[in-house]
Amino acid sequence: MKLTFLGAAHEVTGSCTLLEVNGKHILIDCGMEQGPDLYENQPLPLAAGDVDALLLTHAHIDHSGRIPLLCRQGFHGPIYCTGVTADLCDIMLRDSAHIQEFEAQWRNRKAQRAGLPEYVPLYTVQDAVNSMKQFVPCRYGEVIQVCDGVAVRFEDEGHLLGSARIEVWAEENGERRTLLFSGDIGNTDQPLLKDPIYPEQADIVVMESTYGNRSHGEKTDFVGQLAQILQSTFDRGGNVIVPCFAVGRTQEMLYFLRQIKHNRMVKGHEDFPVYVDSPLAVEATSIFHNSHWEYFDEETVQLLESGIDPIRCPGLRLAVTSEESQAINSDKRCKVILSASGMCEAGRIKHHLKHNLWRPESTVLFVGYQAVGTLGRAIIEGATEVKLFGERIQVRAEIRTITGMSGHADQQGLVRWVNNIQPKPSQIYINHGGDTVCDEFAELLNKQGHYARAPYPGTEYDLLTGEILAEGNRVMIQKEDIPQDSRQNTVFARLVEAGKRLMTVISHNKGGANKDLAKFADQINALCEKWDR
Repeated sequence: MKLTFLGAAHEVTGSCTLLEVNGKHILIDCGMEQGPDLYENQPLPLAAGDVDALLLTHAHIDHSGRIPLLCRQGFHGPIYCTGVTADLCDIMLRDSAHIQEFEAQWRNRKAQRAGLPEYVPLYTVQDAVNSMKQFVPCRYGEVIQVCDGVAVRFEDEGHLLGSARIEVWAEENGERRTLLFSGDIGNTDQPLLKDPIYPEQADIVVMESTYGNRSHGEKTDFVGQLAQILQSTFDRGGNVIVPCFAVGRTQEMLYFLRQIKHNRMVKGHEDFPVYVDSPLAVEATSIFHNSHWEYFDEETVQLLESGIDPIRCPGLRLAVTSEESQAINSDKRCKVILSASGMCEAGRIKHHLKHNLWRPESTVLFVGYQAVGTLGRAIIEGATEVKLFGERIQVRAEIRTITGMSGHADQQGLVRWVNNIQPKPSQIYINHGGDTVCDEFAELLNKQGHYARAPYPGTEYDLLTGEILAEGNRVMIQKEDIPQDSRQNTVFARLVEAGKRLMTVISHNKGGANKDLAKFADQINALCEKWDR
């Protein structure tokens, strides 16, 4: 029984962990790295075709974003997750693929003129569509037999609609262990979502530490602050522009805006329009509308039972096409515009910033984390001028932030979560946190009497003994070590994966008819003759 940490080890994104039980190989999450890359995620130590199953905690791209690539490389097993997670992945993975294809087209136009190698996307929209055929929707609390010796159960983790922690019961050679993979642990008192259900028992825990060294502070009167910002902005004759993550944060904002309109908290502008300008956000909002009530908190269910849609308000307008998006800025009324991306790095939000950043009567409101190096972070930190679509735009709009809207538990919440497990787990592994944060949180738990470790990418553990089988990679990536076009390496990596898949196919044909095996061998040799240089 072995656990190998491949991604999100001493990093926040790219979650991927490999569990081996009874000769079976099970992945927990298969996420894409986003933002700065500190440590190199480790490749699968086996061919993708030899992975027997994948367990997915939730739909965010840093947990699900490499699934289409894994499937294209030969993974044919089931992908277990909650029903809403499958629905959200259907739109988010297609959106991720579309962005990659668009980026590849844009880069290749330049590459052709400069005589540079072709830029290849990690996967295509068709790859994303094909991968959805392997998703197996599950219900909270349902026990699923994944394979001999391994059963799992998903429980609500309160981070995103459909998010879950995964309990795994594993048995090997008469030894049994209960493993717990936290995924992302949700914050409490979030709109729409239930609070996380704290676990009660586990032998081995793998848990996130995003806010492992920080507190969210006192609860924010978000509705009151938002209403005040709307009032002052509309009184000036401006718009409120909200860079918003399409899945999760957009729907929360709609929830608050419905409350503000229902309670008539903005005087003199009660009929202000609200635009959602993001095709992905529109699709995600539709999924929220159609989800089973078991995914929502009690307050939301009460609204639904009384016939009230909690995320739809008078004056709501959804923009899907480019023409609908462009028409928003022709509407001279004071309005709220919710648009992606949440960090202002891409998408339609940049058009709305171009039309409003220079206007002192408008407000740009940030309601989510802005990573270092992003346009959103630059604006928050006081940039007086930004460049959008090749044009320099003065920042004269009011810049506001409302803190406390985090989908992650803070340090106190993480500690409460793990301390609810009794007796204490014999092993705790900390992942999904900043480089120093993972170590700090592990140290905090150790001071409280736990046995916690923060593995690096590639670290392997024997789960029956707790022994380290292989040390991980502690060497941080240096900027000069990153090739100018790292996607060339990705193309070669695809070739390596294809070779691994070929070996898997060969092993699966052991015992076949001699005539068929001879034909297969001739085909491989002919291929080698063609490409052997």
